[in-house]
Amino acid sequence: MFGAFRLSSLLPRVEVILKDDIDEISGKKGDTMKVRAGFYRNFLLPKGKATLLTPDVLKEMQVEQERIEAEKKRVKEEAQQLARVFETIGAFKVPRKGGKGKQIFGSVTAQDLVDIIKSQLNRDVDKRLVEVPEIREVGEYVAEIKLHPDVTAKVRLTVYAK
Repeated sequence: MFGAFRLSSLLPRVEVILKDDIDEISGKKGDTMKVRAGFYRNFLLPKGKATLLTPDVLKEMQVEQERIEAEKKRVKEEAQQLARVFETIGAFKVPRKGGKGKQIFGSVTAQDLVDIIKSQLNRDVDKRLVEVPEIREVGEYVAEIKLHPDVTAKVRLTVYAK
């Protein structure tokens, strides 16, 4: 007789910025969402998982986002500069104990290349970022170093027998 209405539409809602990922509302860190006032007051606020969206908080969030973007840009530029250094150096010389003909004993690994870069350039490179082709004989090869998700440096290797 009175008609059906949704109680949830009458409850007050507040706009918040999430500080953590929250499965209950499918929200990710940094998202702005409208949630029920009670959910914010009883769950999000005591656990420190969200803050109210105010002009000051919004401005602070934008400044933080700009700082993060500037840091990402700086890291990418450093990676590009290092890639240019690797590509202009020429070939890294890799000595190996020789066998019959062009054969060498053992192979050249990513760790070998990392050690050579460390000794010649005083630069630390993670060996997991280095892709070296299978090298089992004397010659010239090209290895790739993934310095950044968008920047890959090609490094020439000259393998010779001692």
